[in-house]
Amino acid sequence: MSFVSVRKLQKRYGASQIFHDIDCEIERGEFVTLLGPSGCGKSTLLRCIAGLTSVDSGHILLDGQDLVPLSPQKRGIGMVFQSYALFPNMTVRQNVAFGLRMQKVKAELRQTQVEEALRMVELHDFAERYPHQLSGGQCQRVALARSLVTRPRLLLLDEPLSALDARIRKHLREQIREIQRALGLTTIFVTHDQEEALTMSDRIFLMNQGRIVQSGDAETLYTAPVDLFAAGFIGNYNLLDPDSASRLLQRPVAGRLAIRPEAITLRLDGELDGQVLSHSLLGNVIRYRVTIRDVELIVDVLNRSPSDLHPAGQRVSLAIDTLALREVA
Repeated sequence: MSFVSVRKLQKRYGASQIFHDIDCEIERGEFVTLLGPSGCGKSTLLRCIAGLTSVDSGHILLDGQDLVPLSPQKRGIGMVFQSYALFPNMTVRQNVAFGLRMQKVKAELRQTQVEEALRMVELHDFAERYPHQLSGGQCQRVALARSLVTRPRLLLLDEPLSALDARIRKHLREQIREIQRALGLTTIFVTHDQEEALTMSDRIFLMNQGRIVQSGDAETLYTAPVDLFAAGFIGNYNLLDPDSASRLLQRPVAGRLAIRPEAITLRLDGELDGQVLSHSLLGNVIRYRVTIRDVELIVDVLNRSPSDLHPAGQRVSLAIDTLALREVA
């Protein structure tokens, strides 16, 4: 049996159906991400697992135990929110120790566990500071330490990095993943950021309109989307209707096609039947808008040198990796 098992979970707010028979399995020690657009139900699902939101029907099993009848305090779950939720009148040490105090852990053991948690998130030198004396990234690490210190059976992270700047976000997601691996802690992470999901996860559950539409590792979701939504949400696929796909490939195509932008190569030799419309510099990648046979495509090219840059109006030929073509419903 899987360590976490969600079975036929349903949740409704008035006339709005949030979940449609959600089913998923998570193994012990896995880092799983719930990925999807705003309003797809991912945060509500996390709150149902935590016990902060009731369910209408279905079961949530943790190591074989049904959590639905249990209060949040009895589930053995740690949760980190986007908003930190720290007590402003408590020091870092006191905030981290709060859960242990509620569990009536003896003072000596409590002190040891708090010190371990603070060292884990590299905040042992900040133990006597208050939240207003910390940066956003430091506050989020305090929130993480507070969840880890109680040694939960399951850790839930609800978009904990979305309020942070890009540099801090990248560092903290690496730190979270290192801690999770070191502890072997089963973790469910919620985000709408595909880069976070692709770089952090053992598996990703892609959600849309209250359903898990695809699950798998990062490579599977990126290279083999199961439908039009998955292709449109993960990466920057070129999505072509049958008529456009037939003109581009110069052969009959019955269904919609998805083509990754990096699967298309720009060349200045060969049959020059395309034209650059514009380009955008994305650091190590140059993203072109190109038109060919009345079909507009996005093409991603590595930014090796300034000489690689093709201006608007440049005539180009294209080579498409046919193995990267995906039919999508």
